[in-house]
Amino acid sequence: MTDMRRKRLVVKVGTSTLTHATGKTNIARMEKLVRVLADLHNMGHEVLLVSSGAVGVGLGKLGVKERPSATKELQAAAAIGQGELMFLYDKFFSEFGINVAQLLFTTEEMEDAQSREHLLDTFRQLLAFEAIPIVNENDSVSVDELLNGDNDCLSATVAALVEADMLLMLTDTDGLYDANPKENPNAKLIETVTAITEEIEHAAGGAGSRGTGGFMTKIRAAKIATAAGVPVVIMNGNDPAAMYRVLEGERVGTMFLPKE
Repeated sequence: MTDMRRKRLVVKVGTSTLTHATGKTNIARMEKLVRVLADLHNMGHEVLLVSSGAVGVGLGKLGVKERPSATKELQAAAAIGQGELMFLYDKFFSEFGINVAQLLFTTEEMEDAQSREHLLDTFRQLLAFEAIPIVNENDSVSVDELLNGDNDCLSATVAALVEADMLLMLTDTDGLYDANPKENPNAKLIETVTAITEEIEHAAGGAGSRGTGGFMTKIRAAKIATAAGVPVVIMNGNDPAAMYRVLEGERVGTMFLPKE
């Protein structure tokens, strides 16, 4: 069933989608992503982008081939990469006449009622200005998502805050499988999750990606979003155009249904 009414969409894109295996920015995929988001925006949808990738872009700019283990080096790489990441987003979106805005904040700020209200006011005004907010954690002062989450839980918290109609999480797998597809050729894609059970969490334990989060943080993110009434789709970021199919009601990747 087709349902293309105006929606408020939070799209989370992970490091693995934005970078090549070499660690350098995947310019072609980033351009495809922006093209689709710009088109969804022009269709009347409200789009908020939660984007990882600052560390990867920063390391690529520095010429560092292996991800450092020292937190301070990751924070510095994020600080360098964030400017480059926003430059690329601004460049690509401006080709379609769309303004973008950078929002950097921490989980701690989201937990403070006054800060959360101010942030919500900013989101509302940016959407009223028909701009696309681009969100990332402020990795220079907070390291939780930097080390553990790749912005997964941040995207869910944002989706809950703005009362999004859907959270789409783009990663380097087709969705959640009942076993690790890299190890088990008979692994089957789980198309719909109505409740996040121990079995679902067990299935997620073996799935990983080039990002820092792996699949367990995506399950935690799905818990946050669905508890707030926001459906979640985890899908492959190789083909950003598949988001059209999701909005047309087609089942793509794994959908986590919100709690009733």
